[in-house]
Amino acid sequence: MNEPQPLTTATELPDGAVRLLDADGTLHQDTRFTPYLAGLDEAALQRMYRLMATERRVDSEGTSLQRQGQLALWVPAIGQEGAQAGALTALHDSDWIFPTYREHLFALGRGVTPGQLFELFRGAAHAGWTAEDHRLQPYTLVLAAQTLHATGYAWGIQRDQAGWDADRLRREGQIALACFGDGASSEGDVHESMVFAASYNLPVVFFCQNNQWAISVPASTQTRVPLAQRAAGYGFEGITVDGNDPLAMYAVTAWAAEQARTGAGPVLVEAHTFRVGAHTTADDPTKYRTREEEAAWAGVDPMARLEKYLRATGAAGTDPDEFFADVAAEGERLAAQSREAVLAMTGDAIAPLDAVFDTVYAEPHPLVAEEKAWHRAWQAGFADAAEALEAPDATDGGRRA
Repeated sequence: MNEPQPLTTATELPDGAVRLLDADGTLHQDTRFTPYLAGLDEAALQRMYRLMATERRVDSEGTSLQRQGQLALWVPAIGQEGAQAGALTALHDSDWIFPTYREHLFALGRGVTPGQLFELFRGAAHAGWTAEDHRLQPYTLVLAAQTLHATGYAWGIQRDQAGWDADRLRREGQIALACFGDGASSEGDVHESMVFAASYNLPVVFFCQNNQWAISVPASTQTRVPLAQRAAGYGFEGITVDGNDPLAMYAVTAWAAEQARTGAGPVLVEAHTFRVGAHTTADDPTKYRTREEEAAWAGVDPMARLEKYLRATGAAGTDPDEFFADVAAEGERLAAQSREAVLAMTGDAIAPLDAVFDTVYAEPHPLVAEEKAWHRAWQAGFADAAEALEAPDATDGGRRA
């Protein structure tokens, strides 16, 4: 087994981490992973960039909407677009994604509209989309719980595909992608998921976006070695990737998905990236990190990196300026549509609170019924207080000050 590698600082990558595309747009060769780039044609590269750019614009609109009181909360993902775009593009459409609460590019890339995405953060619905329609589970706000869900689902996939030969698995086999962050890596759910996945050789890829900060706790506190090295303790491979390199993310995730899909077992992919904004709109990152750190990461921005590559290779089309202008215009259209959708979420467009309790289980549950009754009584208390304020006061002849 390799000796543990110390953690790096700022934008440096741990020893052995995979990078194919430098910040200046220069592409390097890697005997193990470069062959997987053959799956990226010009259309796929353009779609990756389009997803990154439009997600970033919708993401910014989410912060604006929350600041204006239109969303209860927003969870920015700016800076992590390269990691998500590369991983998403490497998956089959039939693969299942189990997100945290920051996988906005995955959602948009799977056909979820910005308006549907904002329903959760408006408090208008449990989730704005049906999982089966997009092979994307609803966002999970309970830290790391989705890794258990993904592992369990992968177990079901394995049982459904029992008896398939290698060729059929490669063509038709499904996998589950379990998303989590560096903070969630310290949760017991992640440990249990990886133990179970390894024990049963399940078709699951654990996808960790290490954005350097678990709210205000730095990654160096979460772990003394790169997170990918933890996989060795469970008996499967872990790989650290430059998460701001969309091409490396695509190549490594394509390899990992192939491993899981064809029966070789689970893989841990650690995307070494950076959360540019706040953890959520309830957070102030200036309290715990420096402007110098933010500036260093701005120099390796994934969108700028991919744009340089597209321009240098001609993959942006015959008129690159027209392509990038079209992408920017699409981002503005989506942002406007997002705002219109959120402002329309009033009255009947918001699910009644009873639905929150009625959709927890498929069948009635006594504890949920008890909580529902308590909440109704609590709500009624506000109505009683309002009526008391409106009622005339007999002690002053019915007059109100």
